[in-house]
Amino acid sequence: MEQIAHTFGIDWRLLLIQAANFGLLLVALWYLLYRPVVRIIEERRQKIAQGVADANAATQRLSEVERSKSDILTKATRDAEDLVVSSKKRSELKEKQLLAEAEAKGARVLSDAGKRAEEERGRVMKEAQTEIARLAILAAEKVIKEKK
Repeated sequence: MEQIAHTFGIDWRLLLIQAANFGLLLVALWYLLYRPVVRIIEERRQKIAQGVADANAATQRLSEVERSKSDILTKATRDAEDLVVSSKKRSELKEKQLLAEAEAKGARVLSDAGKRAEEERGRVMKEAQTEIARLAILAAEKVIKEKK
């Protein structure tokens, strides 16, 4: 074996020193390069996992907000419909009140007009009676003057 090593020019001491240098380089690269790279990769993995968790939470929150929006819109629609119905009822009630007031006012006006017409008729009748009485007296005077 030594002959083969000597034939190929292998020096065991040099080979051992080369192995020690390689080991030292391996340890130095392990601490100075591999561990920081692994740490950075692990931090990235955690950030990505956190990002996925945040995205899932955001998706869940979005669905909750959508449901809430739908509930709010439904409630607002119902409230608007209730408001329209109550407004219609109030307007119908107001319309009935206004009609009743108008009918009452019309009845009062008609009643007042009837009273005035009755008063006017009474006044005209009195004037007519007075005029008839005066004419009767004038006619009687004329008849009496003619008979004399």
